[in-house]
Amino acid sequence: MIVCHCMNISDSDIHAAVDWMRAADPDTLITPRKVYRALGKSADCGGCMPLFLETMRKNSNLQIPILARSLDRVHLTEVNGRE
Repeated sequence: MIVCHCMNISDSDIHAAVDWMRAADPDTLITPRKVYRALGKSADCGGCMPLFLETMRKNSNLQIPILARSLDRVHLTEVNGRE
């Protein structure tokens, strides 16, 4: 299924990019921008973003890396300087 008509990106392209990024770096945070870049493309109109995100979320390799999960709220507020 085509997810992004502007850049001709399919759901299988998105899944392949997510799988490749997770295999290459188990600790990386995978974002839509990184998926576009992995595919050698860039976002255009943004109309596909809800479907793009939904497709990404269906991939079991999208999970948040364990290191990022260990960041607690107190540490994040210290880093961001707000409570």
